[in-house]
Order: sequence, then C-alpha cells, then structure tokens
Amino acid sequence: MKFRSLLLAALLVGGFVYLTTRSGLPGYSVFSGHTLPSWSEPVSAATLTPDEQNNIDIYKSSKDNVVYITSTVIQRTWFGDYKSQGLGSGFLISADGQILTNNHVVSGSSQVEVTLPDQSTYKAQILDRDQVNDLALIKIEPKRKLGFLKLGDSDAIQVGQKVLAIGQPLGLDGTLTVGVISSLHREIEGENNRKLEGMIQTDAAINPGNSGGPLLDSSGNVIGINTAIYGPNGNIGIGFAMPINKAKAMLETIRSGKKILPAGPIGVTITGFVAGDLAQALRLPPSGGLLVEEVRPDTPAQRAGLRGATREVVVGNWQVPVGGDLITAVDGKPVKDQQAVQRAVSTKHAGDPMTLTIFRDGRSMDVKIILASEDQDERF
Repeated sequence: MKFRSLLLAALLVGGFVYLTTRSGLPGYSVFSGHTLPSWSEPVSAATLTPDEQNNIDIYKSSKDNVVYITSTVIQRTWFGDYKSQGLGSGFLISADGQILTNNHVVSGSSQVEVTLPDQSTYKAQILDRDQVNDLALIKIEPKRKLGFLKLGDSDAIQVGQKVLAIGQPLGLDGTLTVGVISSLHREIEGENNRKLEGMIQTDAAINPGNSGGPLLDSSGNVIGINTAIYGPNGNIGIGFAMPINKAKAMLETIRSGKKILPAGPIGVTITGFVAGDLAQALRLPPSGGLLVEEVRPDTPAQRAGLRGATREVVVGNWQVPVGGDLITAVDGKPVKDQQAVQRAVSTKHAGDPMTLTIFRDGRSMDVKIILASEDQDERF
C-alpha cells in the first residue's frame, strides 16, 4: 500500500514538471526537470495608467514649491525655560518668498525657519495671521526667484474628486499621499477651542507634520490647506483641510492694508438657556433661547440695541431676571444651548456682521450686530 502511494505521488509530480516544461513559457529555462527564471531576458517596464501619470506629473511640478517649517517655542516650567520645536509644512505663493501655512504651525514661536527642497534654510517673518481660520502668511528673503503654486477655487470642488497632499508627515519631507474628497462643510474644533467651519474632509493620508501643506486637485491647483486629523494617534483616513478660498480672502484683506483680528464678545450677560415650561411661564416661546440679563455699555450688543432685564420674578424655585431680549437664533441657526453665541463669534473676524433673531414684546425680529475685536471687550 505504501509503495502504491509513493508511485502515485511520483506520477503526479512528474506530470506537473512535464506540463511546465512543455508549456514553453518565456523567460524560463529547464534544469534537471525544474524551471528556473532566466534573468538574461529583459523585462519591460510597467505601463503607467493615466491616473498614475497624473500623480507623477502633479508631484514633479509641485514638490519644489512645498516648504518645511520649524518653529521654536519657549516653554516655561517650574524648573526654568526650555526650547521646544514643532514641525509643519507650507507652500510658496509668490516668487519673492511668501508662504501660506497654518497659524498653529507658527503660533507662539520665538523663531520660524523655512527649509526649501534644495535644503537651503531661511529665517521667516510672520506677516499676518487669521486665527479664526487657522491660517498664517509668512515670508522669507530668498536669494533667487522661486516657483510657486497656483491657488484654485475651493467653492467648485465636489465630493469624490481626487486630491493629492504633499508635506512632511512625521518629518518625512517630500511625501505624497493621494485620496478623494470625502465630504464638505465639516465643522471641527481647532486651537484654543475655536470652531473651524467649512472644512474639506479627505481620506488622503494626513499626519502630524502635514499641517500647513497643500491639498491639490488633479490639475495641480491648491484647493485646501491640510490642517487637522481625526483623533490623536495619526492617520485613520479622516483628515481635514481649510478651503483655499478662505486663505484668498485673508490675502485680499492683507493686500488692502487692513489688519486681521478675531471677533471679540458681543458684550452681554446671559441668564441661561430658557425653554419648555419655564419659557411658557415667562410668556416666551417654548422652543426657548438665551435670556439676556445685562447689556454692557460701549459694546457691539449695546450699539445694536439689544435690551437686558428690567426686573426679576420668581418661578417655582427660580429667581429669573426678565424683560430682556430672548435670543432664539444666530445667523439663522436656532439656539440650542448656552454656548451658541460664543461658538458663532469664534468663527468670525472683527468687523464681520452677525444676525441675532430675538423675541421681544411678543414678536420675533432680527438684529444685526457688527463685531469688534477681542481687545475692545474681553468679556462675553
């Protein structure tokens, strides 16, 4: 029985070798019944797909215009001061060395250095910042005219279109990643608990060090600035970029000679979010809103004509200031909690308008507020 099994096995192996040796496969030779690869015959290069060629073309035309930013921050502790360094990316937007990046890449820096792909290094000056949209414009003084990237139109982009990111994730300079636009108009939390609105979501791999680098379309135009990732542990396929049109608006403001300042508080004290039975007891809409207790003088709220409480009433166990306006919506969005106005302010600049829908004297009306800068009124 054992002999028959061995014979059958030998016949099966022999049959496989026979089929292989008779197949006439190119690039192989036969030696002692075995096929061995023949390395003497040339192997043709892989044919690139149009999409692969597009990736290569965009990378070659863009990589030399992406820079690497090192920022030095002085950290103060109980044991003294020490220097820490952060890494980020940026990209050239003019031949004379203007560079766009994220504000958080250079925020708090005592010194900013820019390294070009040819490894030349320059100290950079921060020209201006847009803290609301986490953007910064910095400049170097290059020894020659530089290439730069073309800014596209982020209002025209669509979910599903291809995007390419270039930067230095984890310090690995010149890294290209490719993906698609996963969604538009996302809201995320940025530095100092500011809300970043209108963000582009992408699955192109973005990691620490990509911040400030360009998100490109398939024509090589910058449509976004890579800004954040979902979660603290690196790329999981959910990254966010600031639309380039917000940076273009910042550049227009700078070129007009104006200063970009975050909006400050509107200048009111809020009793709290009032809704349901308590709102009905106060003869207010049951859907609720923010009850204004005080309007401080010489503030945007006072200049817009908002009204504070005139008296107090007791409802159950609550002593409630009444007679003031009830804020029911901000810029058309219904108020759902006590932070609604503060969140809206965090997405705006000094000089921007904000529309509050209020309930006063039994009817709703819209009040337009022109926001001031933070240093004009530091209280909410």
